[in-house]
Amino acid sequence: MSTLFSLDGRLSVCAGLVRQGARLADVGTDHAYLPVWLAKNGVISSAVASDVREKPLASGAENIERYDCADIVSTRLCNGLDGISANEADDIVMAGMGGELICDIIGRAPWLKDPEKRLILQPMTKAHTLRQYLSENGFELLSETPCAHGGKSYTVIHAAYTGNAFTPSMPFCYIGKLENDGSLARDYMQNILSKLVKKRRGVSLGGGDTTPYDEVIAEIKNRFGVDIHDDR
Repeated sequence: MSTLFSLDGRLSVCAGLVRQGARLADVGTDHAYLPVWLAKNGVISSAVASDVREKPLASGAENIERYDCADIVSTRLCNGLDGISANEADDIVMAGMGGELICDIIGRAPWLKDPEKRLILQPMTKAHTLRQYLSENGFELLSETPCAHGGKSYTVIHAAYTGNAFTPSMPFCYIGKLENDGSLARDYMQNILSKLVKKRRGVSLGGGDTTPYDEVIAEIKNRFGVDIHDDR
């Protein structure tokens, strides 16, 4: 059997949030690195590694065989969670995809509205859209952890259903539960700040109200101690 690999920064954070003994669903598994690593380290009791594409799923199946964990990890060709049932997963990981796609997958799986389930979400884009969707649909953000991959910074959102739906503020949509606890968080918020400044400039040039952007930009600067040159 091959020597076990190490997980990258994004998947390491996701792995750290999976509960001991959990049944895992890894959506968009690609090479099945996460479920294989969790299986070999004795964290999970079972896993479904799913992907909508045949080629990446075949690569995942090869890794499952290579690391001798077919008794724990199985593959599933399906779109999101469409082919996975509630009794197959306690902890659900969706990593490496856009925030809007994650929203769509969650919306098609009503069985996720169970307080015992845990969502571990790593959006590559549109994290603010995902935070808004979760809040408006009764999912609580339990925590957020910054991570890095390929020279870029991201966040991993840990969430669970409570039924307490609310309309989040704009600062919450862009900051969520992230804390100013290190350089990764500041790097992530620096990137968000840069994007917001550009959005505000576009609104201003169009004659629109920039007040909501002003508020969230000010909060990011105050909470994370980051700044950016802004020619208004």
